[in-house]
Amino acid sequence: MKLNEYILTQGRGAIGRLAASIGAHAPDVSRWISGKRPIPEKAAVAIETATRGAVTRPEMRPDDWQDIWPELALPAHQQEAGHA
Repeated sequence: MKLNEYILTQGRGAIGRLAASIGAHAPDVSRWISGKRPIPEKAAVAIETATRGAVTRPEMRPDDWQDIWPELALPAHQQEAGHA
């Protein structure tokens, strides 16, 4: 789910609540939602956690997530083997 779609499902005050939960400023979150600014890597991780995976890092950073988090590209069985 895209960040803007997630915010729409969360009702009034969602931007402020998300901003507070990830330690960001609401205007920054608004810019990320609108696409005026890219979502920083650190914020993407925090958003994925705060949304309990409803908004994923690959969805937030579709052009470069493989370079930033290559472990996300591994098939599930390889991820499990690496953590065994």
